Formats: sequence, C-alpha cells, structure tokens
Amino acid sequence: MDERIIPGRFVGRTVIVTGAGSGIGRASARRLLLEGATVVGVDVSRERLDEVASEGPSECFRMVAGDLRDESVIAEVVALAGDVDGLANVAGIMDGFLPLDEVDDDTWQRVMSINLDAVMRLSRAVLPGMLERGHGSIVNVTSEAGLRASAAGTAYTVSKHAVVGLTRSAAFFYTPRGVRVNAVAPGATLTNIEAPFLSASAAERIGPFLQISVPPPAEAHQVASAITWLLSDDASNVSGAVLAVDGGWAAV
Repeated sequence: MDERIIPGRFVGRTVIVTGAGSGIGRASARRLLLEGATVVGVDVSRERLDEVASEGPSECFRMVAGDLRDESVIAEVVALAGDVDGLANVAGIMDGFLPLDEVDDDTWQRVMSINLDAVMRLSRAVLPGMLERGHGSIVNVTSEAGLRASAAGTAYTVSKHAVVGLTRSAAFFYTPRGVRVNAVAPGATLTNIEAPFLSASAAERIGPFLQISVPPPAEAHQVASAITWLLSDDASNVSGAVLAVDGGWAAV
C-alpha cells in the first residue's frame, strides 16, 4: 500500500519522536518531516538517526542519541525541542515471550523502564509547556498485547496494558485543558525488533494463537499514518482513544 503524504499538515509544529531510528518511529519521523514538522528524533543509535537525517529534510531534524531511562537524556530532548506541539512515544522492546513463572527481574525491570517509565517521564516533562499554551497532542504506542494476553510474554503484556491506562488517565485529566492523549495498538509490523521465543512453554501456549489469528504484518508506514493522524488537527476531537492498527486482529 502506497504512503499518502499530506504536504504542510505540520508546518510550524515541533514533534518529538522516540525510537526514531528504526521501524515505526523512523516511519513516523520521516512522515512528519515530509509534512512540514520540525522533528526531534530520539534513539539509542546515533548511526540510525544519521540515516534518518540523510533522507531529509535534515534542516528540520534534530537528534538526541541516548537512553530514555536516563533523566538527563529526557532533559536534553525537552531543551532541544523548545515549545513542543506533539509527542510520539514509540520506543519499546520485547520480552522473549517469557511467562510469569519464567520472567527474571532484569527482563521485567528493563521492559517496564523502557516501555512504560520512559513514556511516563517524557510525557510528564512536555506536559507543563503544552498546558501553558493550551494545546498539544501525545500519542503512545501500546500494542495488540495491550488489548489481549495471547500476543506476548507477561512483562511486555503488562507494560502495554499499563500504557493504555496511562493514556486514558492523561486524556481524562488534560483534554479539557487542550491536550489530547491517544494510543495506537499495532499488530504484527515489519520492524527490526526481534521477538524470539525464549520459553518453550510459551511457544507451546501462544504459538497456535499467533498462527491462527494474526493478520499479515503491516508496513511501518501504515502504523505511522495512524500516529501522525492522531498528532494532527485532523483528529482534533479524538482523545482517550486506543486505535487498533492491526489489520483486523482486534476483531478476532
């Protein structure tokens, strides 16, 4: 499916995109740039960010290479962005499909710190400016695993369910003050995130569900189109929504 760019939709807007070096984050950053935004792209890999910049327009792309678990990186992102109009919390990691009795503390803490804590902290950091100006849009990336229990391991599933709760709570508090908060829930998507089964029991339990019910993987730009729509004024009356972008998986 071809990507349809809407020229000028984000002219004069500054949007932060996490995980901007690859996959859905990269597709979102690229589309925002093509539609006129100034984009602050955040990723752990400077090399991947340089690749995004090389695709242009580079003069509108600002980069922060760092780990969002570090509060100093969040401070750098906010300082570089200035007045923030939009935030796309895309960065995330998988959990090896480990069930509760097999998940180790390091995996649990790493998944939670990246998939949930970083989303909360960066959102918290940009909210004061958005509320002062009376406008803003935050889009969080949850997952099909945020809607069901049969799509990932326990840590990832819990983290993505929590992102749904974070999204709805923030929408409740801030929509009346001009800040919209929404989430997209992608299904299988072609990205560079590896998702191996590290548990034989999980493969036995989850495998049949994934083989039967999962639609073909989407291209990253198909998910990016939903993210940019929610960030834009085209979705001006949408807040608190969790939009499944999964080829119909949520209907199964």
